[in-house]
Amino acid sequence: MHDIQQQLELKRAQARLGGGQKRIDAQHAKGKLTARERIELLLDEGSFEEWDMFVEHRCADFGMQDQKIPGDGVVTGYGVINGRLVFVFSQDFTVFGGALSEAHAEKICKVMDQAMKVGAPVIGLNDSGGARIQEGVASLGGYAEVFQRNVLASGVIPQISLIMGPCAGGAVYSPSMTDFTFMVKDSSYMFVTGPEVVKTVTHEEVSAEELGGASAHTTKSGVADLAFEDDVEALLMLRRFFNYLPLNNREKPPVRRSTDPAHRLDPSLDTLVPDNPNTPYDIKELIAKVVDDGDFFELQPDFAKNIVIGFGRMDGQSVGIVANQPLVLAGCLDIKSSIKAARFVRFCDAFNIPVVTFVDVPGFMPGTAQEHGGIIKHGAKLLYAYAECTVPKITVITRKAYGGAYDVMSSKHLRGDVNLAWPNAEIAVMGAKGAVEIIFRQDKDDPAKLAAREAEYRANFANPFVAGSRGYIDDVIQPHETRKRICRSLVMLRDKKVENPWRKHGNIPL
Repeated sequence: MHDIQQQLELKRAQARLGGGQKRIDAQHAKGKLTARERIELLLDEGSFEEWDMFVEHRCADFGMQDQKIPGDGVVTGYGVINGRLVFVFSQDFTVFGGALSEAHAEKICKVMDQAMKVGAPVIGLNDSGGARIQEGVASLGGYAEVFQRNVLASGVIPQISLIMGPCAGGAVYSPSMTDFTFMVKDSSYMFVTGPEVVKTVTHEEVSAEELGGASAHTTKSGVADLAFEDDVEALLMLRRFFNYLPLNNREKPPVRRSTDPAHRLDPSLDTLVPDNPNTPYDIKELIAKVVDDGDFFELQPDFAKNIVIGFGRMDGQSVGIVANQPLVLAGCLDIKSSIKAARFVRFCDAFNIPVVTFVDVPGFMPGTAQEHGGIIKHGAKLLYAYAECTVPKITVITRKAYGGAYDVMSSKHLRGDVNLAWPNAEIAVMGAKGAVEIIFRQDKDDPAKLAAREAEYRANFANPFVAGSRGYIDDVIQPHETRKRICRSLVMLRDKKVENPWRKHGNIPL
């Protein structure tokens, strides 16, 4: 018995050491934590239960039979974050560069399968050079097994990817199918083909950072939701982010009571929107003033800045917030902002998180680049997302709601539950100036007449009362009471039940 206990401890020590002290030191020298250190920081202290510590690869080619390390380059298991269950896998770059083998993939699949059975989120800490070349198609098959589980788990349990090192080739498709992808600045990158292949095929000279670094994916491609300064900040922010999410699609998101009164009024909101309808203002100021304790977890802040998305709490309840940003492109909807918001709305809908929408939108972005880029189809994604969404939907129009963009932004016609407007809201087909130039084009050479017509149009249509008279707006409210009215609406909608017609799945305009 003593011998087997010694053998067990030896195996455990070998597994904990991964690729050896020299490679651990190299990882630290790059400013990166090891796979196990990351899990310790992510989970509540002492809560991690490891699985498959003794798994080894089965490859006998290229001398691999003499290079076996217990765990095979990935640490898997479960634990808790703030007392709530979560499954986790953390790739170990010190073991074969974190390369994925058949056995490595089987370990990941096992925790994903178990997470689905018990209804708990999966967090993947990715730090891998890609498929293990020595295993050939077996490692590629392993990737496909993981991909299949990503798809089956989508909308059932939250899936979060944290890219903490290289992620290349087929490896990028698993994170891309998870719900949220976070990166670490200067030490993580994602691309389908690396700089050398790009140079060979297209003759472009590009560094790994320029091609697929955190900056590229948080500002240009929109592949990543946020980038953090280092491993420690990334893991601590991920713990904070986790608090907004339910464990699965059958439960409601967590409620965290706040000392911030639900009936709190904020008089400063009465002067937030400028008198001049063309003067911008920061919608994030409104968000910060209505959520609990000013705490807003924004996602994709540097991508498609003309729309703002993220999580906050209202009277303790998690809510997803979507808001047009007048500071950028006047808050117009374009291709990137439509995709950004649509995916977020669909996540909230899948996981029972109410959606609060702040509207100040002059329309869709005009131009050949947008039309040829498919704004019709991409804009329809946001329309589809809101129309399909069955969670509580509360909409507040702060200023402009023009044209088709009014319809798209969670209007009453798309089953908005509570639709409110501020007194200076303008709900119309288009702005007064453009409308008058079309309706009274015969007066185009008479500026005085046009100005009078514009004033008439503004008085008759550029207000919330026409929409209110038809029931498209439930109430016109004072800006300072916005938080109170939203919180009350959320209480009223707590037990909302509505179902879409049965179908295998819809066909969203992809």
